[in-house]
Amino acid sequence: MRILGIDPGLQTTGFGVVDREGQQLRYVACGTIRTTRTPGVELGDLPARLKILYEGIGEVITRYQPATASVEIVFVNVNPQSTLLLGQARGAAIAALVMHGLPVAEYTALQMKKAITGHGRAAKDQVQEMVKRMLQLPGLPGPDAADALGLAITHAHAGHVMDRLAQETTLQRRQHALYKGGRTY
Repeated sequence: MRILGIDPGLQTTGFGVVDREGQQLRYVACGTIRTTRTPGVELGDLPARLKILYEGIGEVITRYQPATASVEIVFVNVNPQSTLLLGQARGAAIAALVMHGLPVAEYTALQMKKAITGHGRAAKDQVQEMVKRMLQLPGLPGPDAADALGLAITHAHAGHVMDRLAQETTLQRRQHALYKGGRTY
């Protein structure tokens, strides 16, 4: 099974592709999609930058033909504006994946780091080193590409377990008590 990992970001979105055959993982590709320093696109032109992300992920999907994808879940920053912009980049990424018919799994950065390094508070350089070792790469991938590869590896190890659980039981929607009567998602 070929898995595409996406580490969304408005300036730089990382992608990583791995193949899983049984318990074996094999590196296929990784890289970044950058929206900065693009001719004709200014930093303040959000729609144009989102279009670059959407089309870039579409090109990655077309080239590598993954069977499934995993995306990092956005965390809330101290700066709400940054969180909103990151959420829009993540939305463009998910839209591209869904439009190409891929099932999408979501993992937090903490889940990915715990799966890759053994603890959820690992630094970027630790994730890079462990991804390099796990996939037997000749050099360190960039930080965004390493996170994307980490998401693909996490899904390779956890995805089939989650699928199995879904087959065995009916998954229930969660409810919050944030509003009277709750909110489902």
